[in-house]
Amino acid sequence: MDIVSGARGAGARRWFARAAICAGAASVLVLLVFAGIKSVALVGLGLGGLALSAASAWWTLTRRGPGRIVAFAVGAAAPAAVLVLYALADLLWVVIVSLGLWAGAVSAGRVALRGIRTVRAPEYPAHPPEHPFLIMNPRSGGGKVGEFRLKEQAETLGADVLVLDPGHPHDVVELARRAVTDGADLLGVAGGDGTQALVAAVAAEHGIPFLVLPAGTRNHFALDLGLDRDDPSTSLNALTDGVELRVDLGFIGERAFVNNASFGTYAAVVQSPAYRHDKVRTILRMLPDLLTHQRGPRLAVLAAGAAIDEPQAVLVSNNRYRVGDHAGLGRRDRLDSGVLGVLGIKVDSAAQAAGMLRGRQARGLTSLTVREVVVDADEPEIQVGVDGEALTLPTPVRCVIRPRALRVRVPRSRPGVPRTRPPMDWRRLGKLARGS
Repeated sequence: MDIVSGARGAGARRWFARAAICAGAASVLVLLVFAGIKSVALVGLGLGGLALSAASAWWTLTRRGPGRIVAFAVGAAAPAAVLVLYALADLLWVVIVSLGLWAGAVSAGRVALRGIRTVRAPEYPAHPPEHPFLIMNPRSGGGKVGEFRLKEQAETLGADVLVLDPGHPHDVVELARRAVTDGADLLGVAGGDGTQALVAAVAAEHGIPFLVLPAGTRNHFALDLGLDRDDPSTSLNALTDGVELRVDLGFIGERAFVNNASFGTYAAVVQSPAYRHDKVRTILRMLPDLLTHQRGPRLAVLAAGAAIDEPQAVLVSNNRYRVGDHAGLGRRDRLDSGVLGVLGIKVDSAAQAAGMLRGRQARGLTSLTVREVVVDADEPEIQVGVDGEALTLPTPVRCVIRPRALRVRVPRSRPGVPRTRPPMDWRRLGKLARGS
């Protein structure tokens, strides 16, 4: 574990805090000294350009025909027009220098504020399994099973390997349960996150370890376990020199998910038959009606006493995604916090779309951590994306978290989860700079 401690570490953080404050002050001074009263106009013009671009993005997504083309043109032209106006006022260089100093201030501040250790979940000693059973999908990730010779390497280590036949459908849950009945004391999957979740639920049900081989396309679950996604064969080291992590499992109804379940706009688009053949055109065709509630179910979300009425999109995640990563495309610092992350997005106008620039404080953006959430609709069934798999479920849909339900076997030596990127806190930076 990378730990910076003692006077040397504290001194380095103090100097980074001082550098951040100096750079931040310099960015403001550059505007005031070289632009004077115009500095206020410069900032206002820049913020106005950003707001106009965000509003134009909303118009682009909710309109068709000439209106969409005009909105896209306005959104693209707004930042360019702002830069031209800066240049005509001979202040473009001032803005660039000021922004550069501000970026340096933020970078130095985050170095000073961030946790000084890599994120590691508690590890538990584990004996090598006697009868490991692995399911491998040869098509996942463009053929990583064959590329990295995962079957051959696993069998050399004593594992029983079943390679799925792409030409025939398979019930991986039934295959996993049959393997447990036959004496398997570890289950593993080389495949996508949807298959990982199905087999993980069987492992959790029987209280045996689960092995993740990141042979899928995105491998988000493996990412948050700190595994090496570039070489999935390294995860096989867990069979001989492994430790165990105890992580949470999310459940939507009776189905487990390791990453997230999405409701609303995205789930409806990806389930369209045309989506697989022409993704961009399908999105542009369907979004106007979905975003303006002219098509699709009207959702209602109830979580920990908080209600979200008619959101266009809802994301329920197994543990919360990092601050600022509301789309669920990045990382989770923990998989054992015992809570679901819930994000609801409701945008009804261009003004609200522009307001999304405020981040977590934006109107229409609801972010919660709860143990249970219920998603209802004005239709008997709704479309849901569960770990990338398209499903249709009866309403209401109940999502819960089962804390530390899954024993995950991982290699003792692995990349790990990088340090958290903290939000800026200027008050705390001031205390660090003073050494208090």
